[in-house]
Amino acid sequence: MEKLTGLKKLKTAVFISGTGSNLKNLIKFSKIKKTPISINLIISNVNKAKGLKYADQFNIKKKIFNFQNIKNTEKKILILLKKEKISFICLAGFMKILSKNFIKKFNGKIINIHPSLLPKYKGLNTHHRAITNNDKFAGCTVHYVSEKLDSGKVIIQKKIKVSAKDNPTSLAKKVLKQEHKLYLAAIMKIFN
Repeated sequence: MEKLTGLKKLKTAVFISGTGSNLKNLIKFSKIKKTPISINLIISNVNKAKGLKYADQFNIKKKIFNFQNIKNTEKKILILLKKEKISFICLAGFMKILSKNFIKKFNGKIINIHPSLLPKYKGLNTHHRAITNNDKFAGCTVHYVSEKLDSGKVIIQKKIKVSAKDNPTSLAKKVLKQEHKLYLAAIMKIFN
Protein backbone atom coordinates (compact mmCIF):
# COMPACT_ATOMS: atom_id res chain seq x y z
CA MET A 1 0.00 0.00 0.00
CA GLU A 2 1.31 3.43 -0.86
CA LYS A 3 2.60 5.73 1.84
CA LEU A 4 0.39 8.75 2.27
CA THR A 5 2.06 12.10 2.15
CA GLY A 6 0.79 15.40 3.40
CA LEU A 7 -2.78 15.71 4.54
CA LYS A 8 -4.44 13.81 1.72
CA LYS A 9 -6.61 11.13 3.28
CA LEU A 10 -7.69 8.01 1.45
CA LYS A 11 -11.41 8.06 0.62
CA THR A 12 -12.83 5.00 2.33
CA ALA A 13 -16.12 3.11 2.28
CA VAL A 14 -17.23 0.97 5.23
CA PHE A 15 -19.56 -1.98 4.55
CA ILE A 16 -21.81 -3.01 7.47
CA SER A 17 -24.75 -5.28 8.26
CA GLY A 18 -25.34 -4.70 11.98
CA THR A 19 -24.86 -2.42 14.96
CA GLY A 20 -21.87 -0.58 13.51
CA SER A 21 -19.69 -0.41 16.63
CA ASN A 22 -16.54 -0.88 14.53
CA LEU A 23 -17.92 1.66 12.04
CA LYS A 24 -18.43 4.27 14.79
CA ASN A 25 -14.89 3.63 15.97
CA LEU A 26 -13.50 3.99 12.42
CA ILE A 27 -15.40 7.27 11.93
CA LYS A 28 -14.00 8.74 15.15
CA PHE A 29 -10.54 7.55 14.14
CA SER A 30 -10.91 9.16 10.69
CA LYS A 31 -11.54 12.56 12.31
CA ILE A 32 -8.07 12.61 13.90
CA LYS A 33 -5.62 14.80 11.98
CA LYS A 34 -2.89 12.18 11.50
CA THR A 35 -5.17 9.34 10.39
CA PRO A 36 -4.64 8.06 6.81
CA ILE A 37 -8.34 7.58 5.94
CA SER A 38 -11.55 9.55 5.68
CA ILE A 39 -14.90 7.73 5.80
CA ASN A 40 -16.87 9.01 2.81
CA LEU A 41 -19.45 6.28 2.29
CA ILE A 42 -21.31 3.65 4.29
CA ILE A 43 -22.81 0.68 2.45
CA SER A 44 -25.18 -1.84 3.99
CA ASN A 45 -27.13 -4.87 2.83
CA VAL A 46 -29.63 -4.44 5.70
CA ASN A 47 -31.97 -1.45 5.53
CA LYS A 48 -32.59 -1.53 9.30
CA ALA A 49 -28.92 -1.98 10.28
CA LYS A 50 -28.45 -0.02 13.51
CA GLY A 51 -25.06 1.21 12.31
CA LEU A 52 -26.70 3.32 9.60
CA LYS A 53 -27.59 5.90 12.26
CA TYR A 54 -23.90 6.90 12.29
CA ALA A 55 -24.21 8.03 8.67
CA ASP A 56 -26.77 10.63 9.77
CA GLN A 57 -24.97 11.42 13.02
CA PHE A 58 -21.65 12.13 11.27
CA ASN A 59 -23.13 13.39 7.99
CA ILE A 60 -21.70 10.60 5.80
CA LYS A 61 -23.34 9.39 2.61
CA LYS A 62 -25.06 6.00 3.00
CA LYS A 63 -26.53 3.53 0.54
CA ILE A 64 -28.45 0.31 1.11
CA PHE A 65 -28.23 -2.48 -1.45
CA ASN A 66 -30.40 -5.55 -1.79
CA PHE A 67 -28.11 -8.50 -2.49
CA GLN A 68 -30.70 -10.79 -4.14
CA ASN A 69 -28.95 -10.45 -7.49
CA ILE A 70 -25.30 -10.26 -6.43
CA LYS A 71 -23.90 -9.57 -9.90
CA ASN A 72 -26.24 -6.61 -10.49
CA THR A 73 -25.79 -5.28 -6.97
CA GLU A 74 -22.01 -5.41 -7.14
CA LYS A 75 -22.08 -3.62 -10.51
CA LYS A 76 -24.11 -0.80 -8.91
CA ILE A 77 -21.76 -0.67 -5.90
CA LEU A 78 -18.68 -0.45 -8.14
CA ILE A 79 -20.27 2.43 -10.09
CA LEU A 80 -21.03 4.24 -6.82
CA LEU A 81 -17.51 3.64 -5.46
CA LYS A 82 -16.01 5.05 -8.65
CA LYS A 83 -18.36 8.07 -8.57
CA GLU A 84 -17.41 8.78 -4.94
CA LYS A 85 -13.68 8.23 -5.73
CA ILE A 86 -13.40 5.52 -3.05
CA SER A 87 -10.03 3.78 -3.06
CA PHE A 88 -10.17 1.73 0.16
CA ILE A 89 -12.84 -0.51 1.73
CA CYS A 90 -13.22 -1.64 5.34
CA LEU A 91 -15.63 -4.49 6.01
CA ALA A 92 -17.02 -4.15 9.53
CA GLY A 93 -19.54 -6.85 10.35
CA PHE A 94 -20.62 -7.10 6.71
CA MET A 95 -22.49 -10.39 6.40
CA LYS A 96 -22.32 -10.88 2.64
CA ILE A 97 -19.57 -12.55 0.67
CA LEU A 98 -18.16 -10.40 -2.13
CA SER A 99 -17.54 -12.06 -5.50
CA LYS A 100 -14.11 -12.84 -6.95
CA ASN A 101 -14.76 -10.23 -9.63
CA PHE A 102 -15.51 -7.49 -7.08
CA ILE A 103 -12.45 -8.37 -5.00
CA LYS A 104 -10.22 -8.36 -8.11
CA LYS A 105 -11.40 -4.85 -9.01
CA PHE A 106 -10.35 -3.64 -5.56
CA ASN A 107 -7.33 -5.92 -5.26
CA GLY A 108 -5.40 -5.34 -2.04
CA LYS A 109 -7.66 -2.43 -1.08
CA ILE A 110 -10.28 -4.31 0.98
CA ILE A 111 -9.70 -5.28 4.59
CA ASN A 112 -11.91 -7.10 7.08
CA ILE A 113 -12.03 -7.69 10.80
CA HIS A 114 -12.85 -11.21 11.94
CA PRO A 115 -13.63 -12.33 15.52
CA SER A 116 -11.15 -15.22 15.75
CA LEU A 117 -7.44 -15.90 15.47
CA LEU A 118 -7.43 -16.83 11.80
CA PRO A 119 -6.88 -19.34 10.24
CA LYS A 120 -8.88 -20.78 13.15
CA TYR A 121 -12.69 -20.50 12.97
CA LYS A 122 -13.41 -18.96 9.61
CA GLY A 123 -17.04 -18.01 9.05
CA LEU A 124 -19.69 -17.72 11.76
CA ASN A 125 -20.17 -18.67 15.45
CA THR A 126 -16.49 -18.17 16.25
CA HIS A 127 -16.98 -17.59 20.00
CA HIS A 128 -19.23 -20.62 20.41
CA ARG A 129 -16.66 -22.77 18.59
CA ALA A 130 -13.80 -21.46 20.74
CA ILE A 131 -15.72 -22.22 23.98
CA THR A 132 -16.87 -25.66 22.75
CA ASN A 133 -13.26 -26.59 21.92
CA ASN A 134 -12.05 -25.39 25.34
CA ASP A 135 -9.62 -22.99 23.71
CA LYS A 136 -7.31 -21.18 26.12
CA PHE A 137 -7.19 -18.17 23.79
CA ALA A 138 -9.56 -16.45 21.40
CA GLY A 139 -9.14 -13.12 19.65
CA CYS A 140 -9.55 -11.16 16.47
CA THR A 141 -7.79 -10.67 13.16
CA VAL A 142 -7.64 -7.89 10.59
CA HIS A 143 -6.83 -9.31 7.17
CA TYR A 144 -6.87 -8.46 3.49
CA VAL A 145 -9.96 -9.79 1.72
CA SER A 146 -9.18 -12.50 -0.80
CA GLU A 147 -11.36 -14.73 -2.94
CA LYS A 148 -11.55 -17.36 -0.19
CA LEU A 149 -13.64 -16.64 2.92
CA ASP A 150 -11.55 -15.27 5.82
CA SER A 151 -8.36 -16.50 4.13
CA GLY A 152 -6.57 -13.32 3.02
CA LYS A 153 -3.15 -12.28 4.30
CA VAL A 154 -3.22 -11.44 8.01
CA ILE A 155 -2.29 -7.82 8.82
CA ILE A 156 -2.50 -7.98 12.62
CA GLN A 157 -4.02 -10.14 15.39
CA LYS A 158 -4.88 -9.77 19.06
CA LYS A 159 -4.98 -12.72 21.44
CA ILE A 160 -7.39 -12.77 24.41
CA LYS A 161 -7.38 -15.22 27.29
CA VAL A 162 -10.57 -17.27 27.58
CA SER A 163 -11.58 -17.58 31.23
CA ALA A 164 -13.37 -20.59 32.72
CA LYS A 165 -16.42 -18.37 33.30
CA ASP A 166 -16.68 -17.20 29.68
CA ASN A 167 -19.64 -18.11 27.51
CA PRO A 168 -20.06 -17.12 23.83
CA THR A 169 -21.73 -13.80 24.81
CA SER A 170 -19.13 -12.73 27.37
CA LEU A 171 -16.31 -13.78 25.04
CA ALA A 172 -17.89 -11.83 22.17
CA LYS A 173 -17.92 -8.67 24.34
CA LYS A 174 -14.25 -9.11 25.29
CA VAL A 175 -13.23 -9.71 21.68
CA LEU A 176 -15.26 -6.74 20.36
CA LYS A 177 -13.48 -4.39 22.77
CA GLN A 178 -10.18 -5.55 21.26
CA GLU A 179 -11.54 -5.34 17.69
CA HIS A 180 -12.07 -1.60 18.14
CA LYS A 181 -8.37 -1.07 18.93
CA LEU A 182 -7.07 -3.63 16.46
CA TYR A 183 -8.84 -2.23 13.39
CA LEU A 184 -7.23 1.18 13.92
CA ALA A 185 -3.81 -0.37 14.57
CA ALA A 186 -4.12 -2.36 11.33
CA ILE A 187 -4.91 0.75 9.29
CA MET A 188 -1.95 2.60 10.79
CA LYS A 189 0.26 -0.42 10.05
CA ILE A 190 -0.83 -0.55 6.39
CA PHE A 191 -0.16 3.12 5.70
CA ASN A 192 2.98 3.68 7.74
